[in-house]
Amino acid sequence: MYTLIAIAALGVLCLIAEIFNGRKAIVPITIVGLLAILGLTATGFNDSADTYNNMIVFDKFATTFSCLFMILTIFLVALTPSFHAKQLHKISDFVSIKLFLLTGAVAMVSFGNLSMFFLGIEILSIALYVLAASDRLSLKSNEAGMKYFLMGAFASGFILFGIALIYGATGSFDMATITEAGSSADVEDWFYIGAILLSIGMLFKVAAAPFHFWAPDVYEGSPALTTALMSTLAKVVAMAAFFKLVGAMNVNLPSSSSTVIIVISILSMSIGNIMALKQTNVKRMLAFSGISHAGFMLMTLLAVTTSAGVLLYYTSAYAFAGIAAFAVVLYVTKDKDNEDIFNFNGLGKTSPLLAGILTCSLLSMAGIPIFSGFFAKVFLFGQMLNSGHLVLVIFAVVNSIISVGYYFKLILAMYTKDATEEARPVPFVYHAVATLAIALNIAIGLYPSFLLDLFN
Repeated sequence: MYTLIAIAALGVLCLIAEIFNGRKAIVPITIVGLLAILGLTATGFNDSADTYNNMIVFDKFATTFSCLFMILTIFLVALTPSFHAKQLHKISDFVSIKLFLLTGAVAMVSFGNLSMFFLGIEILSIALYVLAASDRLSLKSNEAGMKYFLMGAFASGFILFGIALIYGATGSFDMATITEAGSSADVEDWFYIGAILLSIGMLFKVAAAPFHFWAPDVYEGSPALTTALMSTLAKVVAMAAFFKLVGAMNVNLPSSSSTVIIVISILSMSIGNIMALKQTNVKRMLAFSGISHAGFMLMTLLAVTTSAGVLLYYTSAYAFAGIAAFAVVLYVTKDKDNEDIFNFNGLGKTSPLLAGILTCSLLSMAGIPIFSGFFAKVFLFGQMLNSGHLVLVIFAVVNSIISVGYYFKLILAMYTKDATEEARPVPFVYHAVATLAIALNIAIGLYPSFLLDLFN
């Protein structure tokens, strides 16, 4: 609970700093504050915290994923001043919204009660609606914000109705009570209906097929930094929360539920990769890539009792590669009307370091050694083989091969085509964030046990 309070207080502090004309100090204070909260959380800051009648439970799962969320938020906050250079008078708004979004993210993985879970997901969602439509002079941004709001509200309706049915079947919002009731043979039928509706809502949030249609348009229309946040932090948060929910409620669900997860996973991987092959806009391409990766992450739901470490590793590898990639995309497409691939032509000559980092990020997403994306898929496939899901692994391997096609389309543009413009100075923050993010990606690839052993 202390972590939630500290992050929310930091967001309020940003707004107060604006009142006292401390605009230049907002980002440094936020980064230092998040680093301090990260350190305290990792060292057991919440161990003795009052759980407020089991509303917040900071177990190992909540602690590790909260730390990951804070690291990603630090990267995103660091990129904020450069991206919003023309809107520095609003910097406190952009930073504080990201911090309030982070409070929702932490609540979504530390909840011990479904009411707290719903509060967390709505706090996160409302922040994303605002950020998606934050470029008020852009028709695309306005459209993205409205589309995301409508689809998000639709998904929240499923989630809320599912929670209501689960409450009706169990008489409680408390997760411990729900888990106990769900394992009972005489649980009411609407418990399962509630679980299905809740799952449908979460599949919208992670942008898994066939509930993915909003993602490409929203990703393309939103400001690029918001797209980076959606693609990395928001997707990882939704997947971690979904994993925790399934772990609490799948005790006695019919065996057919595994078949449904397998079908959705295959659909997400296949549709995401095949559609990404046709894209010329980098943000749309990465949106479909994210849909594909959602399919890979959903595979962990087939073994929720043993795959928490694999999920943490996969989400970390994917998120760090995504942050590094978007740091380069932000630089290349800044002040341009589109994010088409031709903007990256010749980047290998005009900015070799950024081109190399983007190449490493794409190779990690494709699952090429030595990057952690490769090891994440190896560990995931190994676990699925041990669980007897050979067909699913075959589909996953084929889709990994397909993904190489569109990732290399961007890589070839950087190294085999002539530059469309002269080299521009690269702000230090883009180099710093991209380099540090890809370094973390490579580090966890070289030392995977650091994350995998956290749940052993």
